[in-house]
Amino acid sequence: MATLREQMERDLQLRGLSAKTQRAYLDKARDFARHFKKSPDQLEEEHIREYLHYLLEEKKVSDSTYRQTYGSLKFLYQTTMKQSVVFDKIPRLKKKKRLPVILDRTEIDALFSVTKNLKHKAILMITYSSGLRLAETSHLKVTDIDSSRMMVRVRQGKGGNDRYSILSTVTLEILRQYWREFRPSDWLFAGQHPGSPLAERTLEKIFEIAKERAGITKPATMHTLRHSFATHLLEAGTDLHHIQLLLGHKSPKTTTVYLHVSNRALSRITSPLDMPPALKETLRA
Repeated sequence: MATLREQMERDLQLRGLSAKTQRAYLDKARDFARHFKKSPDQLEEEHIREYLHYLLEEKKVSDSTYRQTYGSLKFLYQTTMKQSVVFDKIPRLKKKKRLPVILDRTEIDALFSVTKNLKHKAILMITYSSGLRLAETSHLKVTDIDSSRMMVRVRQGKGGNDRYSILSTVTLEILRQYWREFRPSDWLFAGQHPGSPLAERTLEKIFEIAKERAGITKPATMHTLRHSFATHLLEAGTDLHHIQLLLGHKSPKTTTVYLHVSNRALSRITSPLDMPPALKETLRA
């Protein structure tokens, strides 16, 4: 008879979750069991509450780690163990609304200017100009670059969905230079080990070095390039629906966050302090 972990692993596969999410959910369920030194089928609602509170108050885990643990245990109890009543009474942590950090065009140009390594420049440029996630850039293949249609095929993005994004003419020229020098045959950005893509942590390091060289002090990460892509498109007049499709968001609500960081509308509003004297008098009246 299959163990509880094997049952959960099978159910995760049947749900069609990404391999990365499957591993994370299994790890979080394992941590829960190790905390109490008991199998989850011997633990009840009070133990889940105690563990989630422990993560928040003692471990001080990030919101994302907490939500992933909550999702893992909810899946384990509701789907694998068929005990949906357990999670009906456990409140979910309210998601805090945080606006993304955005780099302006000058800062984006500075990143590219200070990056002399051709492979690194190609990585940064395609991530920004196509609005890719970190893992999506890492797993690009040579055949994903469709220069005839000026499109980039994103295979198995978040949620396991394929999509297309735009291909910049400037990026295409850099990619052609990169191809002539490195001749990639399968993965566009190959890793150190044969047959493997460049590690995501390596991509993050490339961004960190470029950011430091460019003198950018904002708390930006590689993912900031994706946020900046969406915001700059919005400011240039691209409608939210098309931005949603390019980013691969399931819900338009996710894309509307860029309305809060775009200066397209806000830049047309004048502060009362900067208004002409005549208009100030009118407002006083």
